[in-house]
Amino acid sequence: MTLPLPGPNAQRIIADDARYMSPSYTRPYPLVAKRGQGAIIEDVDGNRFLDFSAGIAVVSTGHCHPEIVAAIQKQAAELIHMSGTDFYYEQLTDLAKRLSAIAPMPGPHKFYYGNSGAEAIECALKLARYHTRRQNLIAFSGAFHGRTMGALSLTASNPQQRRRFSPLVPGVTHVRYPDVYRDCSGEPREQEAYGRACALFIEEKVLRSTVAPEEVAAIVLEPIQGEGGYLVPPASFLREIRSICDRHGILMVVDEVQSGMGRTGMWWAIQDSGVEPDIVTSAKGIASGLPLSVCMSKAHIMDWQPGSHASTFGGNPVCIAAALATMDILERTAIANAKDVGAHLLARMAEWPTRYRTVGDVRGRGLMIGIEIVEDQATKTRAGKERDAILKLAFERGLLCLGAGPNTLRLCPPLIISKQQGDLALDILEGCISAVEC
Repeated sequence: MTLPLPGPNAQRIIADDARYMSPSYTRPYPLVAKRGQGAIIEDVDGNRFLDFSAGIAVVSTGHCHPEIVAAIQKQAAELIHMSGTDFYYEQLTDLAKRLSAIAPMPGPHKFYYGNSGAEAIECALKLARYHTRRQNLIAFSGAFHGRTMGALSLTASNPQQRRRFSPLVPGVTHVRYPDVYRDCSGEPREQEAYGRACALFIEEKVLRSTVAPEEVAAIVLEPIQGEGGYLVPPASFLREIRSICDRHGILMVVDEVQSGMGRTGMWWAIQDSGVEPDIVTSAKGIASGLPLSVCMSKAHIMDWQPGSHASTFGGNPVCIAAALATMDILERTAIANAKDVGAHLLARMAEWPTRYRTVGDVRGRGLMIGIEIVEDQATKTRAGKERDAILKLAFERGLLCLGAGPNTLRLCPPLIISKQQGDLALDILEGCISAVEC
């Protein structure tokens, strides 16, 4: 590691970026990436970093996995693009068959391909309204579903994301998402009761006083909140949401853009609760870095007519080739590894709230782990500045990670990391937390 960071080449590129690029991008520290392999990133000055961000949970099989690279190269030499909205690709159905086999709800299924998580959400939003002929939607505080206008209308994780963009898509009501750390003790029965209460608030308050249930098309939620702070709700919350949807003919839309494709040690985070959704959105880790998203539904729900919705580049053959290779790796080794290494890391971090005064909570599943940074454990006062200081210090010591929510440190590394790499990351973080506490 050459200090100080950023190095001379990085400084030059950052200066050009400030001149030419949109200032809306958020950069927590000055990394200028040049190449990657596995869980290692090298910057333009030759500095190497252990990557526990994975391009915001995108490169599920690690950077430039040889099988992914080979699949991309092979497909690029044969056919790059024709547009699956106007013509046919065999690859479209090849991937659909694979996804149908692992879907978290019974088939048959239908699939729509887009380029990003926000596009998958836009599809789900439009499909829910089209199928049900209802206009209203229920989403949650802390949610992040994307920044396009429809997805942004569901998003409620940071006021800056919505500032000066109103009016947004009408008909969205936001309710509280469960926060076990802040709202109840660690006792399992209390957590389950709390989860049910959070869900029943929708029926007892929202559907009785704000919106008529027969006018609600969908309840849209993340089975584990991502940008909201890596919040893991009690399973009772998800089960009760399912029951409410069933009672009122409302669709349950599950956003698995960040939590899906093996990140939690299962194909889908929702599977841990045993709940079967109606519509699922996926992106990020599905194609190991190439732009691809999927909106999947029970087949009878995707009943719209030709022209109702489409995407020129969605389902691009090169992206699908990467997705098929990704699924091979996830199925063969990476999902099991995420579960095993994630359990190892969570076990090691379990004592952090008693060892460090700024660590209020450690939570997550698999390799989707959140560390809540607080000023005071008694009052649980959020400590965003301290979180940001830990992130910056970790970068300077060779570890890449990101924040989530106002004060959570998130760990979302490639699913192929080893326990040794995990332990190295935690060694670095322990040193950074101790330094910030001094």
